[in-house]
Amino acid sequence: MVSKSQRDKEEAGTVGAQSTILNPQSSVTRIKICGITREQDLITVTNSGADAIGLVFYEKSPRHVSVQQAAELMRHLPPFVTLVGLFVNPTVDYVREVLAKASLDVLQFHGEETPDFCAQFGKPYLKAIRVKAGVDLVECAARFADAQGLLLDAYVEGTQGGTGESFDWALIPQNLPLPVILSGGLHAGNVAEAVKQVRPYAVDVSSGVEASKGIKDAAKVAAFVNEVKRIDVQLSR
Repeated sequence: MVSKSQRDKEEAGTVGAQSTILNPQSSVTRIKICGITREQDLITVTNSGADAIGLVFYEKSPRHVSVQQAAELMRHLPPFVTLVGLFVNPTVDYVREVLAKASLDVLQFHGEETPDFCAQFGKPYLKAIRVKAGVDLVECAARFADAQGLLLDAYVEGTQGGTGESFDWALIPQNLPLPVILSGGLHAGNVAEAVKQVRPYAVDVSSGVEASKGIKDAAKVAAFVNEVKRIDVQLSR
């Protein structure tokens, strides 16, 4: 998931577009908290130790933010926290409009976008894959080989993420050539087991740390982050 902190730069040894967020050899599980809509939630999340925040540029989502909202939220983003913009089947013009007003670090595509579409904006990107039996994740990784990682979410008919539903982590092969950002139904009660089983590069949470859709719960955020840090320490021994 996603961090452009000095720690990442030291671990990766290089600084560039492809080193912005991914270092598969790291033993630290990065944390992305998505669906930020309010200044106070951004501050809570970044103070908790999250490596990245996600802003949703998809009008059908209850966590959607306008370009103007995004620009305002950015003013409160501290250093070394990665800003990720989530899109679902956007037009080229819309992505460019967002980028012109909000300095996103990483793009995250949740629809049926092609590799060429995702790569054309000159920004690192993540490709979300909705996982169910029969989805070939190795083929997906090969197809989106220039992505910084695959964000694996639950497949729910008619939705594009943010459902709070989990999926069978056993469906994730161990030989994926891209780092895994694990999403889908994560919360403080299951994220440690998820990290233990999958060993993802990062975890991504939205509904699992909310009081209501689009409104983050400070206690849930803290509990989630603490659980990730706890299991990282345990697994490093």
